[in-house]
Amino acid sequence: MEKIVERFKKYIAIDTKADENSQSCPSTKGQLELGALLVEELKELGLEDARQDKNGYVYATLKSNIDKEVPTIGFIAHLDTSPDMDGKCTNPQIFIYQGGDIKLNDEYSMTVEEFPSLKDLVGKELITTDGTTLLGADDKAGIAAIMDAVEYLVSHPEIKHGDIKIAFTPDEEIGRGADLFDVEGFGADFAYTIDGGPLGELEYENFNAASAKIEIQGKNVHPGTAKNVMINSLRVAMEIENMLPVNEKPEYTEGYEGFYLLVDLSGSVDHTVMRYIIRDHSKEKFEYKKEYMQKVVDFLNNKYGNIIDLEIKDSYYNMKEKIEPHMEIIELAKKSMEELNIKPIIKPIRGGTDGARLSYMGLPCPNLFSGGYNYHGRFELIPTESMKLASQLIVKIVENNAK
Repeated sequence: MEKIVERFKKYIAIDTKADENSQSCPSTKGQLELGALLVEELKELGLEDARQDKNGYVYATLKSNIDKEVPTIGFIAHLDTSPDMDGKCTNPQIFIYQGGDIKLNDEYSMTVEEFPSLKDLVGKELITTDGTTLLGADDKAGIAAIMDAVEYLVSHPEIKHGDIKIAFTPDEEIGRGADLFDVEGFGADFAYTIDGGPLGELEYENFNAASAKIEIQGKNVHPGTAKNVMINSLRVAMEIENMLPVNEKPEYTEGYEGFYLLVDLSGSVDHTVMRYIIRDHSKEKFEYKKEYMQKVVDFLNNKYGNIIDLEIKDSYYNMKEKIEPHMEIIELAKKSMEELNIKPIIKPIRGGTDGARLSYMGLPCPNLFSGGYNYHGRFELIPTESMKLASQLIVKIVENNAK
């Protein structure tokens, strides 16, 4: 347990926060730094082909130690952390949780009332932040689990396995993780992303996703002479937001329910820019949401005289239709969990992973737990046992695959 925790602490101390305003790949230098460190560690473990390409992707192969052909499995995690908060965690807190609220610092506490999942973690060793940064368990817990599993397999050659492909991707948090992934060069028959949440998660359904950018060109004149002339672009933006269904906002949805989320709004009377993300598990409802937003814009353009531009771009799609023809890889993961006394929690992802896009690129790639909770902020935590079990699951999957 200590070894995987030390790995994790080393990885989270490197700031790999993604930058959606950068056009480079990776979007930040910290991801290159972490990738270079992982290449060095993989080579030390004997994975001689470990390398980092010019775009920051890390690839490596743990070669087969059996004389029969078995499917080649890949395991993938991402290097970056959320752009929403400081990504360099150098002061994690590690303790046995005795119950009750967790004080992060004098300003922030994690309360049982706000985070009821804490009730399930009493008696567990937890790693939390000190309240000033995010933890980085999304997805450095996934990286630590993969690296720990590779080290275990190297040191236990009696565990028979086929070729195992490893990859660490940049910029997953800003939707670019699969953009330049070399699926053919990776050479896996199927893969798993280790990018889920709490212990037991096994996911092969995710949102269909799109982004929307709305630009509103208002008409600014002196307010004293504004009657029948001024068009306040900020007020038009408020109209757009108010015309979208109130019950289809993230804070009112769960399970398979989709949403519109206004993620950014900036402007003035003269000019305003709005940015949305659109999500739904159902392809039909996803298409309808995009059409409805277009109808809202068309209505207001008719009202105000073509002052609004709308650009909608699809981001990724529900991997379910690409995984269902290969349900044996779900059964493999499920069986392996059960053999480790882990209860599989099969549920839809209310988000997306690299695996969703990779599945559409020809690499079936469901998602497995890495063990963490409350991702993307100061309240992130992970039980050390869950991270270790993620590593053990990887070992069990490759072992069962070879049988």
